[in-house]
Amino acid sequence: MADGIGSVDRLTPVLRPVRAGNGFEEALEQILQVLRLGLVPVGERLPAERELADRLRISRVTLREVLKVLQDQGLVESRRGRYGGTFVLPRPDASGEGELRRRVESVDVEDALRFREVLEVGAAGLCAAHRPAEDGARQLRAALAATHDAPLADYRRRDTLLHLTLAGLSGSPSLAAQYAAVRATVNGLLDCIPLLVRNLEHSQQQHTALVEAVLDGDADGAREVMREHCAGTAALLRGFLM
Repeated sequence: MADGIGSVDRLTPVLRPVRAGNGFEEALEQILQVLRLGLVPVGERLPAERELADRLRISRVTLREVLKVLQDQGLVESRRGRYGGTFVLPRPDASGEGELRRRVESVDVEDALRFREVLEVGAAGLCAAHRPAEDGARQLRAALAATHDAPLADYRRRDTLLHLTLAGLSGSPSLAAQYAAVRATVNGLLDCIPLLVRNLEHSQQQHTALVEAVLDGDADGAREVMREHCAGTAALLRGFLM
């Protein structure tokens, strides 16, 4: 529980039954989102094949084909034995202007940033309006504390988990799923720019204010803090992209 949210809960916005016609492709997309969002940390094991296949509603044969692709890409490795399974590997270095430009060319950055803001602001307002129950409030506080305690190299993953926790507590599974998808896109861009300590300090102040507003039931305040928070991330990305 160090990340502030249990493994089953943190995967719920991403892992869902796939459509029969595109089982392989959709399963691959969802597990890639799990990896890009850092929902299973480097060095830890993905859920067992039986659990993954059940949650995605695909055969274990199809799942193994998906995992084989991820192994070939150097994203996971399979280990045998009593303590075996499929383990997450460190992602290849994504730093550098060339990699950033390549990723920018494959995504509509402005659209992704606007869509993220709409979803985030909406989720913050919904959470505050309904005020999380005791268990939800505990999850939110724990996720916030995990960002404060995070080493620099793990900050973005913990930040992602905090935002996913908020989306998950919005009461709308569709919103949470859409947010997980757009956050994976944004993370792909953020991974290409440096972590700036001053920016992280400011983000932490906003995170704290956001959680306080949600737990106080201040919907307008939660929406405004989240809007400013998203604008800060957007400005940072635009600064490095222009």
